[in-house]
Amino acid sequence: MKFSDGEWLLQPGVTATFATEAHTITQSGDSLVIDAPTRSIKHRGDTLGGPVLTVKLSSPMEGVIRVRFEHYTGGADTMPVIPLQPQPAAPVKIEVADEQATLTAGGLTVRVKRPGWEVTFENNGRVLTKTGWRGMGYMQVAGKGPQMLERLQLGVGENVYGLGERFTAFVKNGQVVENENKDGGTGSDQAYKCVPFYMTNRGYGVLVNETGPVSFEVASERVARVQFSKPGESLEYFVILGPTPKEILARLTQLTGRPALPPPWSFGLWLTTSFTTSYDEKTCMGFVEEMKRRDLPLHVFHFDCFWMREFDWCNFEWDPRVFPDPVGMLKRFHERGLKVCVWINSYVGQRSKLFEEGKKGGYFIKRTDGSVWQTDLWQPGMAIVDFTNPEARKWFAAHLERLCDMGVDAFKTDFGERIPAEGVVYHDGSDPVGMHNLYAVLYNQCVFEVLERKRGRHEATLFARSAYASAQRFPLHWGGDCWSTFEAMSETLRGGLSLSLCGFGFWSHDIGGFEGGGPAAVYKRWLAFGLLSSHSRLHGSSSYRVPWAYDEEACDVLRKFTKLKCSLMPYLWSQAVVAHQEGTPMLRAMLLEFPEDPASDTLDRQYMLGDSLLVAPVFNAEGDVSYYLPEGAWTHLLTGEVQPGGRWYKANHNFLSLPLFVRPGIILPVGATDAKPDYNYAEGTTFRVYQLADGATATRAVQGPDGKELGRVTATRKGATIEVVATGALRDWKVQLVGVAQATATGGAVSADAAGVVIAAQAEKLSVKLG
Repeated sequence: MKFSDGEWLLQPGVTATFATEAHTITQSGDSLVIDAPTRSIKHRGDTLGGPVLTVKLSSPMEGVIRVRFEHYTGGADTMPVIPLQPQPAAPVKIEVADEQATLTAGGLTVRVKRPGWEVTFENNGRVLTKTGWRGMGYMQVAGKGPQMLERLQLGVGENVYGLGERFTAFVKNGQVVENENKDGGTGSDQAYKCVPFYMTNRGYGVLVNETGPVSFEVASERVARVQFSKPGESLEYFVILGPTPKEILARLTQLTGRPALPPPWSFGLWLTTSFTTSYDEKTCMGFVEEMKRRDLPLHVFHFDCFWMREFDWCNFEWDPRVFPDPVGMLKRFHERGLKVCVWINSYVGQRSKLFEEGKKGGYFIKRTDGSVWQTDLWQPGMAIVDFTNPEARKWFAAHLERLCDMGVDAFKTDFGERIPAEGVVYHDGSDPVGMHNLYAVLYNQCVFEVLERKRGRHEATLFARSAYASAQRFPLHWGGDCWSTFEAMSETLRGGLSLSLCGFGFWSHDIGGFEGGGPAAVYKRWLAFGLLSSHSRLHGSSSYRVPWAYDEEACDVLRKFTKLKCSLMPYLWSQAVVAHQEGTPMLRAMLLEFPEDPASDTLDRQYMLGDSLLVAPVFNAEGDVSYYLPEGAWTHLLTGEVQPGGRWYKANHNFLSLPLFVRPGIILPVGATDAKPDYNYAEGTTFRVYQLADGATATRAVQGPDGKELGRVTATRKGATIEVVATGALRDWKVQLVGVAQATATGGAVSADAAGVVIAAQAEKLSVKLG
């Protein structure tokens, strides 16, 4: 939201007041409290009248500073808040002097200077950002009421990232970003998953701790500022220290919650019925059998909306005309080694038999007159479940538990964005403006907890579309409704990269696009991208997304990349555990892994899948692609070709290939099977060593389904000798020195293939002599 008209004027109807001086600074326990008048106090008469802003500085945890400023404090406290995780008391150091005051939490210091108004955020004496003259403000806007505003400085060359799943340009500078969840598809500036958090390439991030519609002007209203504002009388935000992007995300997710660990089977291939297509058990089982006949590994089958009868969504009952024996059908899917997911949302159509039940129980969001809020947008006459009501949560959960008892393994939690913000009341009295965004968190939390109760911890997984800050705790999320075009494929990647930089560890998208049939070329290029994502789903709107519906080569592409992903599961699972334990996402923007390389700052057509695989999807039918490799000797995973980094490349790839490079100096564990994602990663695994430099050490662990380490291999090179040490419960493991043609070894049997020397371990320690 813009308040000014250029540098000097204000927008019509705007009255602007800004913090002008730190008139009094008081230590209150572990906090600093500042009275900040909006005019200079030159004599006693200037203290009469306001506004005066009350600014409180504190720290919830090491490396994080909380800033809260208020005008009037007498209003009702009904605004819902982002659910933050409990933290141990953070030790802070406070110093108050005549000319300044400081509060330090770990490596982050906030400094308030006097006279005048300037608040800087510093790391070891280096200013990260600051607010100053015409920065922190209280605005009155005709017809819109009071607005709280903050402006934080941007430096030369400073880029802004994040703000949720944004499909616009990856670098957010110059954009106006409205923090309000909407069902707008991937081709607009709207977002299903708003997150009021951004980070920059200068070593810090900012989380605006509000659930309402925060408006961000990112180097737009003021080109050297990030401005954020919201209606009301208060505004709160956290400044989060890195200095590396990974450390920023570690602190962010410590504060808002780390992602749960999804089950290994969820990393396999998902196939759906698609949306408005016609299907019954025979149709679905026909897809399953044809996938098997063509040697196309399949692991999850999803039933979209019409598993329920039309107009009855949601009654959580199988349409008896089409699925007369759901329990038997689910058993037959399970007998084929498949997990089953079904579509749901939190809306109950008027024709659903649950509508009257929910109405009588008070389980729906209500109008201010006490009647049920209803709309015809989506399901005719539908109501929306009120998750602030504990009884409504139990009621909703009970229906899902019944489906779990039938044999359902996962839920696609669709919608949750079109939540009314005016003219409604919630059971617990929450402000509906703040609940509009937070609703997605409560909805997905309710469903996720059902799965944890029924299936167990580390066995729960969603396929969620809507989200808000802290919803990363309930994975996984997918990118929403995209078109079947190369442009939509690229905007989908931008959305995933932006969301991952907000702490979301697991993310997927509709392979081939959702809307429109799309040409075979789009589908085949998207297959490689989709199967080199944390989670992979074939899903469409009005047409089936089985590969033979496109052409025979599509089957070849699907087979190759599905099997590749399954074979990479020891590695991918290790990265999933990192996301769960440390908050570093599986899909990583290049700047997350290479923050010191300025070329990484703007890269949005390639990414790192975990810490060791670089992926550059091809966004055209012809196969032309350009990509950047950071410093070092990178090895193409599929061909073994080595390319020096620190430069750009142009290449051409057929549909069975793409730029897929292994980072130098790492160990890549490759599993013993390519048919499924869930197997013992400690048995029969080959640990591939890539470009290990003299004097360097590389290590890689493999973990079990609970995330606990099963075993580890460490390789150290000294001259022409590589010492390999294994610990833990590894069995029948091998080491492969990729690109090495000849070697001798003690402790193992040496052989060779096209990729390099292979040593089958016969002891826990190997000594390999190169050449």
